Amino acid sequence: MSDVSELDRKQVTRLNKLQKRLRREVGSAIADYNMIEAGDRVMVCLSGGKDSYTMLDILVNLQQRAPVDFEIVAVNLDQKQPGFPEDILPAYLDSLNVPYHILEKDTYSIVKDKIPEGKTTCSLCSRLRRGTLYGFAHRIGATKIALGHHRDDIIETLFLNMFYGGKMKAMPPKLLSDDGANVVIRPLAYCREKDIEEYATLKDFPIIPCNLCGSQENLKRAEVKALLKSWDKQFPGRIETIFTAMQNTAPSQGVDRNAFDFVSLKQDPNATMSGDVAEADLPAFDFMDVSNSGHIDLDSAAKRIEVVEVFQP
Repeated sequence: MSDVSELDRKQVTRLNKLQKRLRREVGSAIADYNMIEAGDRVMVCLSGGKDSYTMLDILVNLQQRAPVDFEIVAVNLDQKQPGFPEDILPAYLDSLNVPYHILEKDTYSIVKDKIPEGKTTCSLCSRLRRGTLYGFAHRIGATKIALGHHRDDIIETLFLNMFYGGKMKAMPPKLLSDDGANVVIRPLAYCREKDIEEYATLKDFPIIPCNLCGSQENLKRAEVKALLKSWDKQFPGRIETIFTAMQNTAPSQGVDRNAFDFVSLKQDPNATMSGDVAEADLPAFDFMDVSNSGHIDLDSAAKRIEVVEVFQP
């Protein structure tokens, strides 16, 4: 009995530690990107997976402590996948006393009709789901749509676009839809997937499997995920460095002509030389004969200016 109690105490300690970390990271992301403002109605998209459960849990926790008032409305889209347990999410949300809506739309049949057997259906499924959720957000007056993508998702998307799409593009923590009607936020942008997974296990969320549709996992994303996991194990801190790099881009040091105006770069004839050029070496050029082609000994020129400075009256 004492062993069980000790285990329970350790789990509670670990849970509290994880909650504080996740709360801090979500709070930082919200502040850094101004995700939630006073008076916002945040539509939290709940799929029944570990990420969306964790997002809702942390947002509800932060709502009680936040310096601004905002509403939370949980929304789940029942896409009529075979075997979907319709009672789980309503029971869970009722226990939290969180306002919610369960939308029913048979996108499963549409996807099965359009995608050949054995092919990944995730892309079309997500587009149909996004369209439905965007429309419903507008209907209920939601000012923000919260999705459960975490830091690993963002980094994986970057590498997927680099390897297979030829783009330096990821998932932004905050996004304005193309039509300008919706603002999408990703409060878990700073959170690690392994922390979320452990937190969900300790909280014992009623997880609903994401493969009820029978679709195969996106193999390209699985490859990138495996690559990043191997890096994380072999080179601790590399994933953190990658994410930090994504927050510190320098367009002028890249090759994207759309991100920086290279064409208009011109020399400034009145500029004062600085930076990589040492000013102490500049006067040496006054003693050089550069009218003819040939070798120029910069060291000798520097010595000559030193002599002039010593004997200058």
